[in-house]
Amino acid sequence: MKNVVILGSTGSIGTSALKVATRHPDQMNILALAAGSQVELLAQQVKQTGAKYASIYDQEKEAELRALVGEDVEVYSGAEGLLELCRIAEVDMVLVSIIGTAGLQPTLEAIEAGKDIAVASKEILVMAGEIVMSAARRKKVKLLPVDSEHNAIFQCLEGHRGGVKELSRLILTASGGPFRTWPEEKLKEVTLQQALKHPTWEMGRKITIDSATLFNKGLEMIEAKYLFDVPMSKVDVIVHPQSIVHSMVEFLDGSVLAQLSQTDMCFPIQYAVTWPRRYPSGLEALDFKQLAKLEFEEVRGDVFPAIDLAQQAGTEGGTLPAVLNAANEVAVDAFIEQEIGFCDIWRVVDQTMQQVPVGKGSSLEELITIDKEARRVARTHLK
Repeated sequence: MKNVVILGSTGSIGTSALKVATRHPDQMNILALAAGSQVELLAQQVKQTGAKYASIYDQEKEAELRALVGEDVEVYSGAEGLLELCRIAEVDMVLVSIIGTAGLQPTLEAIEAGKDIAVASKEILVMAGEIVMSAARRKKVKLLPVDSEHNAIFQCLEGHRGGVKELSRLILTASGGPFRTWPEEKLKEVTLQQALKHPTWEMGRKITIDSATLFNKGLEMIEAKYLFDVPMSKVDVIVHPQSIVHSMVEFLDGSVLAQLSQTDMCFPIQYAVTWPRRYPSGLEALDFKQLAKLEFEEVRGDVFPAIDLAQQAGTEGGTLPAVLNAANEVAVDAFIEQEIGFCDIWRVVDQTMQQVPVGKGSSLEELITIDKEARRVARTHLK
């Protein structure tokens, strides 16, 4: 039995995690929940799970949350509330599924407190991969991937004794998004409504837009570099529209191991929580007789430049991945608010990466400073 904190419980990952907890109450006990502003849904989740602690990021809603959950639940709020949940003595694992970089400091706090981390917020490792992984090694805590692609690679590498030296490539699969086959000129006409219609996954708005631009896959490339301690030259992407093969590992002898399953985030969440054991998931098994075909295509890098930008950022390292991530968050927000066009997202990120000086990124303070500067510069390129 693991006592788990879910940071971001009202989002898509958080709600999927609660489904897993319902299926396996003997393996996953929800001790604490945190959400951004959806106070009524958070209160409902607290009552359903019997969580002893809750935190709402919107401090103006703390009193409302207290009234809804009652005196038996300890309530926190704001950024400090997230840190408090990570310090709870009984906690075994913290599931971080907060959008963007807001989960970075809670993750580091949880590591310092000796808690294992199930990481679903790829921005944490993109912004501060070296710092986070170094802290995890120092405190000897496990950092388990929840993203389906990284969870797949994690499974493929289990039991492999040869280490990184025997790897040829980590191959992340991408659905290609809703505009996979669109001609370049037509992308200028993409609307917000079209971009939010992902062909295979149901996700939050930000990650859905990232999937459409392929920045989601670019961020995952950088995340894979740090998670599995490989150079960017060994991280590759292939388009796989069916999203059945979640990722692959190619070894030096030419052998390729792949992980396949239905497209449901409950599966990688469950495996991250119950690792190293496996349990029935309640999900439909793959019926290979019904799979007409599995397709694989090369990424259209000339049309979707996010992969090349991520490759550049991950290869150069330092603060450049943090700049890419911050600029992308600003650009995606602007597109959602219909301030810029779809193709402008790539432009804003590219221009920001060119303009912001690259530092070593050796301290959290430096990364926070560069994150703010990148956001400021990105906003100047919105017009």
